[in-house]
Amino acid sequence: MHTINIRPLRVGGLLLPSNVLMAPLAGYTCYPFRMLAYELGAGLCFTEMCSANALKYEDRATNRLLITTPDEPVKAVQLLGGNPAVMERMAKSPFLEAFDIIDINMGCPVPNVFKSGEGSALMQDAKRAAAIIRGCKRSGKVVTVKCRVGIRENELFAAAFARVCEDAGADMITIHGRSRSMMYDGEPHMEEIAHAKAAVSIPVIANGGIFSVEDAARMMAYTGADGIMIARYGLENPFIFGELTGKPCGKPALTLLSEQMALAARHYDETFTLRYIKKLASYMMKKRKGTKRYKERMYRSGSLDELREVIGLIFADNPAC
Repeated sequence: MHTINIRPLRVGGLLLPSNVLMAPLAGYTCYPFRMLAYELGAGLCFTEMCSANALKYEDRATNRLLITTPDEPVKAVQLLGGNPAVMERMAKSPFLEAFDIIDINMGCPVPNVFKSGEGSALMQDAKRAAAIIRGCKRSGKVVTVKCRVGIRENELFAAAFARVCEDAGADMITIHGRSRSMMYDGEPHMEEIAHAKAAVSIPVIANGGIFSVEDAARMMAYTGADGIMIARYGLENPFIFGELTGKPCGKPALTLLSEQMALAARHYDETFTLRYIKKLASYMMKKRKGTKRYKERMYRSGSLDELREVIGLIFADNPAC
């Protein structure tokens, strides 16, 4: 049985309350969910992936990804882009003025992102990756990187890439234990994360395949990482942050979802709020017996009042964490 070393984590000039992080997830890690993860014990949460090119053109949907308030404990934006000049300009722009941390996406495996020379494609162009890190550092903000262990299964190079990131000035690196070719399936290469941890002095965060406290403890023990990052499982069981950090919650899932709905409605329009709460509730009800009959009704809900009623039926008997 592995034990897990949960502790504060220093990243650049920032001291995070815990070394349990929530991953940036497209469609989910909006302001309300980040506030929920912080409340439940996460030490750091990131916005959804924001395209530097879209930001350059003041895209309305991209601007919505950047919603935050002074109540958010640490503000971290994940920025996607492959052009060093554009990335530097956006890092310094007023759009990101409120953020403490810029996390550079060098791990997205999606084909259209990869083909455009962004995301995980940067791992095969160390010179350009380093230029992007250096440019973002000139913003004066803490700069972190999220990457993978490599591009193809027969060519893994997490340690070498971690050194590139550190030499360019990155303050922390998060490594997803799968290669780009693995996408989101298969066992993470924990040994590659361990090699990267041994190769650099900046904090290394382990990510991938963590779906329980036991998985988190095993990952930390095997890799020696400075912390862990929870991704999809954080949507299915947000209470994992409290389970890992020992921070009691005391609220049932229904209360958390009701609070999420209220917070989303204060900062977004009804269309966004409906879509977000339906997606989050769908994840959270995955392992709840007898709830399938409500799922179709939930997705048909056309107003917040309707949605609130259905969610009340789904989570009525959910105990406090």
